[in-house]
Amino acid sequence: MAVRVLVVDDHKIMREGLRSLLEGQSDLVVVGEAEGGREAIQRVRDTAPDVVVMDLSMPEMNGIEATRRIAENFPDVRILALSMHSDRRFVEEALAAGACGFLLKDCAFDELVGAIREVKAARYYLSPRIAGGVVSDFLGSRGRPASPTGARLTPREREVLQLVAEGKNTKEVAFTLGTCVKTVETQRTQIMRKLGITSVAELTKYAIREGLTSLD
Repeated sequence: MAVRVLVVDDHKIMREGLRSLLEGQSDLVVVGEAEGGREAIQRVRDTAPDVVVMDLSMPEMNGIEATRRIAENFPDVRILALSMHSDRRFVEEALAAGACGFLLKDCAFDELVGAIREVKAARYYLSPRIAGGVVSDFLGSRGRPASPTGARLTPREREVLQLVAEGKNTKEVAFTLGTCVKTVETQRTQIMRKLGITSVAELTKYAIREGLTSLD
């Protein structure tokens, strides 16, 4: 039976390219596409894929948050993260969120196909191009105090943080999340207090550093 694949990326040309290449494989079938995290969650519900190929850097809801939601609600779905960033922080965040594999976006197509097959077989895949660096960074970090990460925030607080960092005002954040302005203001205050941050500029820097959003 063919592996059912959902492709998630905010760039249409990337989604169409991946679909075209993947559908050339006799054992893979692309059952859908999504251009953002929220749409990805809905597409998983509608199409029941075996594997989600998930871009991590997307506006409004990034791939790490979408991965976390999918892993919690659809535990049988395997998620393969794609990113331009090889920093250990991004790899750790993706795996902690529930991804079963991590690839760089400029990997060879054969590697992507192989990784999809690996995660479908209930195994984990980490690109050899970053595996060594991740292990080296991990070994070098032992004994050093851990830096604060987005894990200190609740899922809704991470959503609010990303939207604020992307330049949305309070009303726009409230509309996007389907809540009221007062609730968003309260959540933003809580985020700043938890992180010890006092300005939107600092929030933006933090969100970029932690992989919640990007400069793209």
